[in-house]
Amino acid sequence: MEGKADYQQSVVELVAAFEEHCQSHSLTRKEDEEEKNQQGQRGLSFKCLRSLRSKIREDNWRRPQGPDLEPGSQEPEEKKIALELLETEQAYVNRLHLLDQVFYTELMREAKTGKTVPEEVVKMIFSNISSIYQFHAEFFLPELQKRMEDWHHNPRIGDVIQKLAPFLKMYGEYVKNFDKAVELITAWSEKSPPFQELIADIQKRKVCANLTLQHHMLEPVQRIPRYELLLKDYVRKLPPQSPDRGDAEKALEMIFMVAKHSNAAIAEMERLQNLWAVYQRLGLEDDIVDPSNELIKEGPIQKISTRNNSTSEKYLFLFNNMLLYCVPKVIQVGAEFQVHLRMDVGGMKVRELKDAEFPHTFLVSGKQRTLELQARSEEEMNDWIQAFQDAIDRKEKRSETFKTAVHGLETDTPALKAEELGRRAPQWVRDNLVTMCMRCREPFNAITRRRHHCRACGYVVCARCSDYKAELQYDGNRPNRVCQECFIFLTGHTVLEDREGKHKGILEKGAAEVSSRSLLCSSLQLLDKNGKGSTRGWFVIPQDDPLVLYIYAAPQDVRAHTSIPLLGYQVRDLPQSESRHLFQLVQSRQVFTFVADTEELKQRWMKAMARSAAGITEEEEDEAE
Repeated sequence: MEGKADYQQSVVELVAAFEEHCQSHSLTRKEDEEEKNQQGQRGLSFKCLRSLRSKIREDNWRRPQGPDLEPGSQEPEEKKIALELLETEQAYVNRLHLLDQVFYTELMREAKTGKTVPEEVVKMIFSNISSIYQFHAEFFLPELQKRMEDWHHNPRIGDVIQKLAPFLKMYGEYVKNFDKAVELITAWSEKSPPFQELIADIQKRKVCANLTLQHHMLEPVQRIPRYELLLKDYVRKLPPQSPDRGDAEKALEMIFMVAKHSNAAIAEMERLQNLWAVYQRLGLEDDIVDPSNELIKEGPIQKISTRNNSTSEKYLFLFNNMLLYCVPKVIQVGAEFQVHLRMDVGGMKVRELKDAEFPHTFLVSGKQRTLELQARSEEEMNDWIQAFQDAIDRKEKRSETFKTAVHGLETDTPALKAEELGRRAPQWVRDNLVTMCMRCREPFNAITRRRHHCRACGYVVCARCSDYKAELQYDGNRPNRVCQECFIFLTGHTVLEDREGKHKGILEKGAAEVSSRSLLCSSLQLLDKNGKGSTRGWFVIPQDDPLVLYIYAAPQDVRAHTSIPLLGYQVRDLPQSESRHLFQLVQSRQVFTFVADTEELKQRWMKAMARSAAGITEEEEDEAE
């Protein structure tokens, strides 16, 4: 009981230290109040978690060891630490039992009744806590207990930890999910009073020791650093000739790697959260959002105009692969900045300019444009130049690595001779041997640029570079997906310049261009959800994209603001209301209500949308005829 009380006291002290640390981040009283309110809404932040981990790594969280704890004890120091590991593991398993068998089980039971929250929310809150509890209760703790019972004959624990340490990597998933879990608890406590009441009821029980669910959920996040501390102390106290030294040092190395894995999970989650925040400030542009990007530097800058010899304020976002040249929006609704220019880092150069009229200026020249920029000080200018140079060097180094890999592929992989192209099946280059398209050299990612194989040469290419089909003799002259180079060689056709350039994003097709090659286009009104307000726009179903409805603000706009994939929708006719010709697109809970200017136009739109919703294109209709 004394050990349990000490453990509870250590947890209370740890929580107090955590809360004190979070509050110390406030700069003023007003900011302090705002931060507390925000913390109540968003939960425990990863930055606080990281700082808390550094506090855990100090030795002051542990109970005092030695004669002060057990007067007259003659036990070796390493055994005392091993006993402490066992005792804290027993208390930790009890805490995991509380999380998995009490909180999770009871919340899931109520969720299945449909009275509190969806079952998926409960699963998201507790992540893989059941697996963690099962591992510690059924494997790790029993192994430690057996070893300590047999300590007199086999005084060692290094081999036990070494055997089970790889399983601790499962903590990475829990740690990554922790911040989201705390946010879900806060959000659903506000939405669902029964959910909040059930949690409060469990927290009142004696087993919770007057601590909240969130603080109990923090325990698994803290556990790996504690293992590392205990094992470091254990190795330090071992006699030089101890039979456990080799295993213990190996186990410590493995625990260190697990802790590193857990820290990497936190760092990756922080990176993605920060990246998403940047994308939101930029308006979530389709061709910008990429989870593989890395933000290197951002900040305000002055752009020097070569026409009127003046400066204007701009804002730069420098990523590992591109520079976004932006203008702050006057009315910041949704996006904070408007992207005026995107420049590729590949082929970019940067250098300082000596300009007496505009001090602290530097030149950034790229494939798309050259910019003369002015910083506020020499130090700021040097920081920007260094950031640009670092990004350029990393890009060039990656390209060199790619060239080396491709050269190795060309040497090791027997390439087809020109006269054999299309006549013999090529040897495919393995996906894991390349990180970027072997034609345009843009890096692959799992979302916006996936890997494809050219069926003629076997290269790994992106969708843009393999958006062609050619008949291949080895496949019975059936059309196959091929890269642009093979398409030109096999067919003798030339590729239009607009296809050679980068494909436009799904919303980047100009209204006039699309309207000239459309199945149907006209002005319509789109009603809001309550049916009171409406927005008039220019609606187009293109011939080359007949299953998508594009919505422009005006007929001459160069970019659509919305697109609706029509496949699977139902088209419903609505009775005429107040001389308005109404019809709807319906799919599950998604409903769009349109108003046409005439009944005849309404019927045309209903027919066109119904065909697209059924997946019928002009090509398919021609084949059917």
